[in-house]
Amino acid sequence: MLRWIVLAVLTAAATALLELIDVDAAALFAALVVAAVLAISGRAPTRRAVADDPDATVIPRPIMLGAQGVLGVSIGTMAQPETLSGLGSSWFPVLVIGVGTLALSIAGGALLGAHRLVDPLTGSLALVAGGASGLVALTRELGGDERMVAVIQYLRVALVTVTIPVIASLVFGTSAAAVEVAAPSATAQAWGLLLVVVCVGVGVPLARLLHVPAAGLLGPLALATVAELTGVAGDAEVSTILLTAGYAIIGWQAGLGFTMDRLRTVGRVLPAAFVLIIAIGVGSALLGVLLSWWTGESLLDGYLATTPGGIYAVLAAATAAGGNVAFVVAAQILRVLLMLFIAPFAARLAARWLNRTPD
Repeated sequence: MLRWIVLAVLTAAATALLELIDVDAAALFAALVVAAVLAISGRAPTRRAVADDPDATVIPRPIMLGAQGVLGVSIGTMAQPETLSGLGSSWFPVLVIGVGTLALSIAGGALLGAHRLVDPLTGSLALVAGGASGLVALTRELGGDERMVAVIQYLRVALVTVTIPVIASLVFGTSAAAVEVAAPSATAQAWGLLLVVVCVGVGVPLARLLHVPAAGLLGPLALATVAELTGVAGDAEVSTILLTAGYAIIGWQAGLGFTMDRLRTVGRVLPAAFVLIIAIGVGSALLGVLLSWWTGESLLDGYLATTPGGIYAVLAAATAAGGNVAFVVAAQILRVLLMLFIAPFAARLAARWLNRTPD
């Protein structure tokens, strides 16, 4: 019990520090790093029956499913009709470009999967350009290595977040602007808690019945998205405390599985991952130029709409430039939903194709 308390306290402190510098999903990244350090040093919580198995789950499965469900509902409530309506008649070009970004990500993942230390499924998921926290949550369910995916995904998020203001300033002559995120009201949080209970209670069994991969995340995500688009969800929002706890549990799950050997393996893969992340970023920027030409939006809005991650940095740049913020945000949300719904199936297909052996 003492080890769990230490893990929770250190994670809370690290989360607070990361939130000061506006790190996306700070609790997940903090939990990942803290849990990994404790695991490598031999001071992490363990379950007696699996203490000698570094790949076994330390977090009980029902708790993990609950955390995935909370994250799924939170992402689903982003699909607000008034937000997506910002796309207007440009929804089809944005959808096509989003699919192009997914294809670019999967291709990069396939190249990473050719690395001798990375399996094809893990490589495909590690470089999917969007929904980093969701992808980490569903990786183990799909049979991949969530430790590798977590590190590479957050390397991607860090690189994108850092480069957005630099490119916006040097190329487009804009500066960053502060983004204020209003806390949900008590009523919205209460409805959000009810929405989580319903979406997890119904969505997980339904997704399993339909043989949907990663049912713990995608089942609640699908139901929450439908509820939001149809207006059934109303003003429901997942509370910050509940979402932070969900992020932390997902981060712990990945971090507690680290060993020194696994850390060395991830370190050997990072140079290749870095190069591929840069390549995907450049490819996404070129897709942004195409989107700008297709929709008539500015080059900056096209670039920000297709940037593979860092939604708060994207919002800050769009706001500072006086661009079409509604279009940029709607395109980013559609991209995240597209990635999370399609990526598991695309990654599995890519892994099966790469694993084929010639007759």
